[in-house]
Amino acid sequence: MKIIERYIFKSFLSAAFLSWLVLSFVMSIAMLVKIVQLMIQGLPAKAVGLFLLVGFPETLYLTIPIALLVSSLLVFGRLSADSEIAAMRACGINMLSAIKWPVIFAFLCTLFGVYINNEVVTRAHDLKGDIVAAITVDVGIDLLEPGKFIKDFPDMTIWFASKEGNWIYDVLIFDNSHPAVSREIKAEKTLVETDGDDIIFNLYKVRIDPVEYDRPGIATADQYTHVMKDALKKRSRLRKQSDLSFKELMARLKEIKQNASGMSPDKLDKVYSVYRTNLHLRFVYASAAFVFVLIGIPLGIRSHRKESTIGIALSLLIAMVFYLGTIFAETVDKWPAFYPHLLVWLPFVFCFAIALYLLPKNL
Repeated sequence: MKIIERYIFKSFLSAAFLSWLVLSFVMSIAMLVKIVQLMIQGLPAKAVGLFLLVGFPETLYLTIPIALLVSSLLVFGRLSADSEIAAMRACGINMLSAIKWPVIFAFLCTLFGVYINNEVVTRAHDLKGDIVAAITVDVGIDLLEPGKFIKDFPDMTIWFASKEGNWIYDVLIFDNSHPAVSREIKAEKTLVETDGDDIIFNLYKVRIDPVEYDRPGIATADQYTHVMKDALKKRSRLRKQSDLSFKELMARLKEIKQNASGMSPDKLDKVYSVYRTNLHLRFVYASAAFVFVLIGIPLGIRSHRKESTIGIALSLLIAMVFYLGTIFAETVDKWPAFYPHLLVWLPFVFCFAIALYLLPKNL
């Protein structure tokens, strides 16, 4: 590696690392706020660490490509503003050799992104689902949020306004354990306890509709005990496409194509399209690192005045166009007629075409 190549690559790595730290912090703020709230409510440190562990990888598919884009714009914008690009051209230095190592590094980040998106992030999604499925009263009651309908218990939907320890207040329970009748149970406050695999709800100031499955009518009581049988038993969970590793996703696609579950042709096409789009989306997100550097270098050279402000603005604009395009394509993943698995590649093709147009003009 020549001195000039080492100088540019070192500047590129430094800017990329600092940008990644800032972006990771910004994207983690919401998660950190939630974790602090859970810690105040008494969530064990082990559970806090687990949530941090499974939450952090999900930010990498965004932070790494955007950090490389910011670094490309800032570093090459500064080189252009300081007339170092002009000096290198005057000395007969090939600009392709000057940008070689940032581009190689971006390609390596793309390969790393493929692994992250297909193995690490999917495992993190899977762990999150397992945490919810394996909920317990001691830890789980702290993880359940007031003001939301909770459907993680079998044949039971719960809503409550606030909680304090194992007490929950203004409780609304929909009991769907009977196939013919759905019961609605309201209570001013409820003490949640466990007995083996059962969860016991000790409800106070209760209104029940209907009283029993075979007795229509409304009843009220000062105290009522409702037992949820086998609620804490480990149960199987339907894994979504985002929970599957690359091999598992390919196996699921093959299974869907063979129509092992006997779905109708219309539903089969929609389900297959959803899984196939998710597979392509993982590679699109990974390839963002490579194409962002290719487009960031010539844009950085062109925007040589006030390079910091323009560089950050261009970074936000390019990233917004790229990710909005992928989000739009993902919204039509259930419509195979639109070929959503190909639509997700349009942002990449658009950015790559701009890079191919700008690179010869600026190098």
